[in-house]
Amino acid sequence: MATKAALSEEEYLRTSYSGVDREFRDGELLERSVPTYFHGRMQGLFFFFFNLYCRAKNIYPTVETRIRLRSGRYVIPDVAVYWPTQPTTGLPEELPLIVIEILSPDDRMSEVVDKLAEYREHGIPHIWLADPDRNAFYVYRDGLNQVQSTHIPEADLEFRFADLGGAGLQAGA
Repeated sequence: MATKAALSEEEYLRTSYSGVDREFRDGELLERSVPTYFHGRMQGLFFFFFNLYCRAKNIYPTVETRIRLRSGRYVIPDVAVYWPTQPTTGLPEELPLIVIEILSPDDRMSEVVDKLAEYREHGIPHIWLADPDRNAFYVYRDGLNQVQSTHIPEADLEFRFADLGGAGLQAGA
């Protein structure tokens, strides 16, 4: 949900919000979904997976970090992975190699797909979507494609969704 902001871009960057941080689009604050336990667990599993390869593959994961796509447009992916160097500023100046969005129950798929397309338009090479409720993993290229694995050639790393430990995320699964 977007709300008209009385903030400039500079004020947005200096502001902390209670609860879930907000994204910024050309003068509007965009609220983000409140994550569930399963969302947060999956986010942690992605971070842990990539952090295991940090030294060997020069990949640097982060969670819920503001990313500047362009002047006036800041997004906050659930997980971002930088390569081949670690960002040196609190607001990274470079775009990540990988962004991962994790669906929450109140997310609207059309808005999520629009955000994935926006990542692609700005040149982020690897765009992923995970659905903890369906235990499903997608890559976004020219649309969403459900896959079990994907290769990250820049880091010479194969990611298999099953290795994430996603199976059994839901109680009773």
